[in-house]
Amino acid sequence: MAQVNPHAVRVVITGMGVICPLGNDVETLWSNLLAGKSGAGPITRFDASPFLTRIACEIKDFDPEKYMERRDARRLDLAIQYSLAAATGAMEQSRLKVTPENATRIGVLVGTGIGGLSTIEEGIRTMLDKGPMRVSPLTSAMMLPDMSSGQISISFGLKGPNFCIMSACATSGHTLGEASEIIRRGDADVMLAGGTEAAIVPFGVAAFHRTGALSTRNDDPLHASRPFDAQRDGFVFGEGAAILVLERLEHAQARNAPIFAELTGYGSTADAYHISAPAENGEGATRSMQMALRKAGLTPEEIDYINAHGTSTQLNDKSETVALKRAFGEYAYKVPISSTKSMVGHLLGAAGTVEAIASVMTILTGIIHPTINYEYPDPDCDLDYVPNSPRKMRVRTVLSNSFGFGGHNTSLVFKAYEPEAENG
Repeated sequence: MAQVNPHAVRVVITGMGVICPLGNDVETLWSNLLAGKSGAGPITRFDASPFLTRIACEIKDFDPEKYMERRDARRLDLAIQYSLAAATGAMEQSRLKVTPENATRIGVLVGTGIGGLSTIEEGIRTMLDKGPMRVSPLTSAMMLPDMSSGQISISFGLKGPNFCIMSACATSGHTLGEASEIIRRGDADVMLAGGTEAAIVPFGVAAFHRTGALSTRNDDPLHASRPFDAQRDGFVFGEGAAILVLERLEHAQARNAPIFAELTGYGSTADAYHISAPAENGEGATRSMQMALRKAGLTPEEIDYINAHGTSTQLNDKSETVALKRAFGEYAYKVPISSTKSMVGHLLGAAGTVEAIASVMTILTGIIHPTINYEYPDPDCDLDYVPNSPRKMRVRTVLSNSFGFGGHNTSLVFKAYEPEAENG
């Protein structure tokens, strides 16, 4: 194959799949986001009464046997089940047919913030209660974070680049960005990329609560996730998976694939500041956004909408607001910004891809979904967060942020697909 100039390669989105608290397909997710619906409620997976946090955004009505054989549904960790289901939806939407001729040019890059936590917790409980010989032989494979990528590859026969990225809540931003780079450098024509998470288990909730990151608004879960609001008290745990089919433009055109948007910019930086708290001056996040804009060839004023990381924690929302002002200057006060997490909760390693889908749907529909539960303005968060109601406007470019524990920052730029841009 001839060498590829990465600067000349355009990467487009030809398929989207999602399993999340607001729906198990893109259309349902999007209609619920526009309706301002919250996916939060009391935890039902286990008895949460001893916990200080007893709420989460759980997935409803998920039947794994719609997406996989019963044998796989019984043995695969829930995080793997979610990712395989989301990949199935993305593949169906993209109308991508895998053949012996193209299989080696289609890869998978699916990340997770934690991995198979339910498998790990169950295995440890079994070992302590019943002894080491009673631990399932499948445990070692099903708890590994790379098994979503592996299972998707096996299920669809995809033989291109295949691995996993783990960068906490920045994971999905990294998987989408790095998958686009794989295509740009010519190592694949198509990449399935995204994230998955299924950490609403006792240990997961206990561990994150001990960091002080989770909301304890147990008596009012529908209003618990309130990004940028002065009374925010932490994020609401979410779960699920989202997968995009990223494709080299010429490859998509050759097979007459649906093209929903273009991924034009990717930034990735580190705070080098603190293991869990973001840098107060937003320096690392600022550079991430600036890098993504530079790679997309855009000025800040050319961004029509920002899908914020917006977790509903005191530190994150304040530092992201500071970073937005540093990256966008006075234009930060004019560009609309909203947080998908206000409704779906925080899906950790899957968050960035769910938000990528929201970004693409904003471009396609010309409607910005709101940040719900915004009631009490915070003087430290004084930008336009599209409070409580959707907003109609022409959106051609979107910047989406994902930041994670460890000081990881990623930013992505999505753009409306314009065929005529091919030659200029």
